[in-house]
Amino acid sequence: GPCYCDQACARTLDCCHDYAQACPAIPCVVSQWSAWSGCAEPCKTTYRVRTRHITQEPRNGGEACPALEERAGCVEYWSRQGAECQQSLIPALITTGGFGTARKKRAAADGSERTGYCVEFQLVALAQGCLHQQPWHSRWMQQLREGHRVCVECQQPALHPPARHCRGDGTGSQQNQLLHWQAVGNHRCKGTWRRIRQLDSCSCPPVHSFLFI
Repeated sequence: GPCYCDQACARTLDCCHDYAQACPAIPCVVSQWSAWSGCAEPCKTTYRVRTRHITQEPRNGGEACPALEERAGCVEYWSRQGAECQQSLIPALITTGGFGTARKKRAAADGSERTGYCVEFQLVALAQGCLHQQPWHSRWMQQLREGHRVCVECQQPALHPPARHCRGDGTGSQQNQLLHWQAVGNHRCKGTWRRIRQLDSCSCPPVHSFLFI
């Protein structure tokens, strides 16, 4: 009699003798991935999506279909209306506080008026790249330690108009919100911290002192 393509026979062991030829396994076939969507929500650490669809269903015990949706991390720094998001999303770029001393000397030489502020943070986590042996010009990164409080100065020319703040200083962040920082000169040295307070008149100490770029 005819061979019925019912894959259950493979479990019950009563398949027709020519089952494999009459009912070959046909795997699932899917389309190519679509383009990535935009971020699900602006001004948040969220996700983007891409999808694909089934062009041929599996038959006769063929390979099952793979996932039809894929997500990836995503951040957009601009709202749907084109306004810049809160500073809490933007990683702070920092360097050694000693670089600021050179800036101030140049400012005094040309007579310019350069005023800024300091922000105190508590370091929460940092990558292992900060602790590795560094060349002499980046050994300042070894001052970064989890749990320590650090002082970061915002001064010209990093002050951005019109609000006159440094990018990544955490302005507008919620209390105890984790903020991100990145050391300039070593892409492997980065981490998170919490903003404690802003000091409009400040003088950061020589140790654990840094500068917004």
